[in-house]
Amino acid sequence: MESGPAVKEARAPATGRTRLRVRYPETDHMGVVHHTHYLTWFEVGRTELMRERGRAYADMEREGIFMPVAEAECRYLSPARYDEEIEIETRVASASRIRVEFAYSAIRANDGVLLATGRTVHVATDSGGVPRRMSQEYAAALGGSGGRSPRRVRR
Repeated sequence: MESGPAVKEARAPATGRTRLRVRYPETDHMGVVHHTHYLTWFEVGRTELMRERGRAYADMEREGIFMPVAEAECRYLSPARYDEEIEIETRVASASRIRVEFAYSAIRANDGVLLATGRTVHVATDSGGVPRRMSQEYAAALGGSGGRSPRRVRR
């Protein structure tokens, strides 16, 4: 039986699911999660999805590939509150060797209510922030699970 990244990629989920619990300091004085925490939760979901696909961010950075956020958006639909369990669903919406778009859904675990949706776009760079192409292996591991085709990046 084979082992290593090739096997891990074959088993990698199209959609990652990360469960977390709303902590008290994430809420405002009305007991509602402050809007900024959704982007942090999306980052947790994205990091876990990449780890499940065998491409942890720390490993990428050791190899000289960085993935800064170029765009971020979040649409808030329903409030989350202290101590609720939230599930972050994360998927790769599109990917090329230089650009990756992730799509997210934040869902209240006990009743399935959709709390927020979002997306982030990342550009592969070197440690100095200069755009560079990812290896074919990284691009394949991040290969999209549907969604629209990646836009062309002008050089």
